[in-house]
Amino acid sequence: MSKVIDFQKKRQDSIEKRKRSFERVLFSEFLGSYAEIDNNGTKYSVSLVDISREGCLFQVPFTKNAKDTFAQGSDTTIRVYFTKDDFLPLVVSIKHATEYIDEKGDAYMRFGGEFDKSLPSFQAFEPFIEFIYKFAEFSCIDKGESKVYFL
Repeated sequence: MSKVIDFQKKRQDSIEKRKRSFERVLFSEFLGSYAEIDNNGTKYSVSLVDISREGCLFQVPFTKNAKDTFAQGSDTTIRVYFTKDDFLPLVVSIKHATEYIDEKGDAYMRFGGEFDKSLPSFQAFEPFIEFIYKFAEFSCIDKGESKVYFL
């Protein structure tokens, strides 16, 4: 019996892996994000983990209050900073929460949610999401095989 390989699935898996790798660098090195929780302006630092066309996954350091702060079914505003002062506010409806321990042993709460796509700020953010997908699909990896000459 021969095994059939689904090359389309393999390609999609490879693209998803590259997307997540690119996101980790992008979120940790270039973009800052904060969650604005209540009406009096309390802000919590969050780390974006993943973004999709439908929503995002973010994490906060584990505390006994973290799960209550981002309760399932509640809406929270994520501020995604592109410069020190400029950000896009994205409203996320929290759908699930899980505990997560990273490779260093640090504990986090991870929250996944859906974007409110009706907001004008999402219209500005949506092309950025598409860029992440297209970058993962079409970017090349520099393996150092070519030389650069300056004239």
